[in-house]
Amino acid sequence: MKLVLVAAIVLAGAVAGGLAIADRSVRLTSGGPGLAGLLQVAKPIPPAPAALQSRLETLAAAYGEEVGIAVTDVATGWTAGVDTDRPYPQQSVSKLWVAIAVMRAVDEGRIAPDAIVTLSEADRSVFFQPVAYRIGPGGYQTTVSDLLRRALVESDNAANDRLMRELGGPDGVALTLQEMGLTGVKVGAFERDLQALTAGLVWQPDYGIGWNFQAAREALPRATRQAALDAYLAAPLDGAAPGEITAALAALSRGELLSAASTARVLDWMAQARTGPRRLKGGLPGGWSIAHKTGTGQDFSGASVGINDVGLLTAPDGRVYAVAVMMRRTWKPVPERLAFMQSVTRAVAEDWDRTAGIQTAD
Repeated sequence: MKLVLVAAIVLAGAVAGGLAIADRSVRLTSGGPGLAGLLQVAKPIPPAPAALQSRLETLAAAYGEEVGIAVTDVATGWTAGVDTDRPYPQQSVSKLWVAIAVMRAVDEGRIAPDAIVTLSEADRSVFFQPVAYRIGPGGYQTTVSDLLRRALVESDNAANDRLMRELGGPDGVALTLQEMGLTGVKVGAFERDLQALTAGLVWQPDYGIGWNFQAAREALPRATRQAALDAYLAAPLDGAAPGEITAALAALSRGELLSAASTARVLDWMAQARTGPRRLKGGLPGGWSIAHKTGTGQDFSGASVGINDVGLLTAPDGRVYAVAVMMRRTWKPVPERLAFMQSVTRAVAEDWDRTAGIQTAD
C-alpha cells in the first residue's frame, strides 16, 4: 500500500509541476521497478521545437480537413502537434493495443505465445482476414504468436478478434490496458462488431463469408448508414487522441509496458508491417527506419473515415520519435492523403537535421 501511495504522490507532483518522471511510468510488470525506481528525480519536459510546431500547423491548415497530428520525442518527452487531445477513430491502429495487451499476458504467464489456437467458423470476421480463408470443416490450428504476427504485420481482422477472445473480449483487453496505465487508448469492440455498427448493421455470422457483409451494407437506406456513421464519428468506440497514442508508443519504445523480449517482438512485427508503405514510411529519408501500424476505415458518400498511421521513427543517430497522423473523415484523393502523411514525416526529419547533436535527454 505504501508503495502505491508513494507512486501516486510522485506522479501527482509530476503532473502538477509540469515535470516528467525519469522512468515516466509506474510499471505493473512482474519484476518491475522497486521503490528506488519510482523515486527517480523528476526532469522538466522541454518545450517542443517552435519550428516543428509551426510547420505542423501549416501542414494541417493547408490540408484543409480535420486532422490530428502528434510528434513526441521519446527521450525528452516533448510533444508537438495539432489537435493532439481529441479522440479520433483509430480503426486498425487499435490492433496495436490488443497485441500489447496479449504480450502483457504473456509476460505475466497467463498466455503462452506458442499455445495452439483452433479457429472455427465462429471466428470469421470482416474485410481483410486471410487467416479465415484457412478455416476448413475441422477448423484451422495455429499459435498465439502467429495470430499476433498476422494482426500487426498483415492487419488481419479475424486474427485480431481471436486474440481479443483469448483475453476475454473487449472488456478483458480494456482491463489489461487499464492495469498497464494505458487509459487513453481504446479498443472498444471486436473488429467485426465495430464495422457493423459503423455501417448501421448488427453483426450476423454469415457476414463473415464472402461479400455478404458488403451486400447487407449496400441494402441499407442511405439515411441509416449516414446516421450510424455520424454517431461513430461523434463518439468512436475505438477512439484515441493523437497525443495519447504517441505517449503510449513512447512508453513502449522505452520498455515501460512490456518485458524487453516482448517489447522487441512487438517492435519487430511493427517494423515488418505490410500496410501503408506510402503513408508515414513514404516520407522517410535515407538512414531512417519506422515501426508502425495503420488504420483504414470504411468509405461512404465520397469520403473515407479513420485514415491513420502511427509509429516510431528512428533517426540515423538512434533518436526515436513517436508519431501519429489521423484523419477523422477525408474527401481528399488518396495521393493527397499520402502526400500529407509523408510531409509530416519529412517535417520530423527536417527538425532532427536542425537539432541533431544539440538536444539530449539530459
